Amino acid sequence: MNYQEHLQKAIEYIEENLTQELDIAACAKVCGYSEYHFLRIFKETVKISPSDYIRKRRLTECAKKILEKTSYLSDIGYYYGFNSPENFIRAFKTEHGIVPGDLKKVRNSLKLYEKISFEVPAFQLIPEVLYRKEKLLVVYPSDEKYPPKFWNKYNCQKMSKKLSGGITCEDYGVSIWNGTLNYYIGILKEQAKGNLSGTVEIIIPQGLYAVFTTPVSSQNNFVNTIHRTWEFINTVWLPVSSYERLSQPEFEVYTEDSRSFREKIFIPIRSKEKQTLEMIGTL
Repeated sequence: MNYQEHLQKAIEYIEENLTQELDIAACAKVCGYSEYHFLRIFKETVKISPSDYIRKRRLTECAKKILEKTSYLSDIGYYYGFNSPENFIRAFKTEHGIVPGDLKKVRNSLKLYEKISFEVPAFQLIPEVLYRKEKLLVVYPSDEKYPPKFWNKYNCQKMSKKLSGGITCEDYGVSIWNGTLNYYIGILKEQAKGNLSGTVEIIIPQGLYAVFTTPVSSQNNFVNTIHRTWEFINTVWLPVSSYERLSQPEFEVYTEDSRSFREKIFIPIRSKEKQTLEMIGTL
């Protein structure tokens, strides 16, 4: 059965009524399903529950309104169904790690949740392969399990300029896998002239890297574009590439103040052919 075609009717119904009280039973009826069947099929297909989808969509539209600077924060929350400023602030912070006032002040990029579409356009990138010298970074360890939330804190609290002493620098987001993901954000050691309390130092080894530049995007879809780029690297490029990734730090480089909404992702690699020759040489 084509569940997606039926669920698209519920998606359209939800979108048309985001500012109204939404009843899950009514959403199910639009699809022609029982409420139980609708809940099961929706979560199986969309990967989150209808209630979570509605909450994420409302918070996304709230974020867009905040960035437009055309309404009061309390009015935005009420318009999208949050019955008090406290509930709106709490839900927003749970989703993004910052409060609505931080976004209004700093206007940083957020991981927004756009309307679900079951027709996903093709995504293709060709990386640049280059040799990069060793770099030493001064970074803050993430206190969030979800990196976008830590980026939100980092940008809103102007942590980059605290490290640099007020100078705009490129920021590095570093992923180190040790059974679990350890994530860090900071700047080059040579640029760290400010307050370094709470930081650690990380070495980015010299070597060969595949460098992916994210496609041009807007403030609203920038973080989603980053996630799509990572997904492309992991599920499309690496499995068929003539290179394999190394167990070394992987990192993203971006300057929020640039407002360019593009970043570079660096994946440490080596040739699969070279690895095969090395293995043969040990036989």
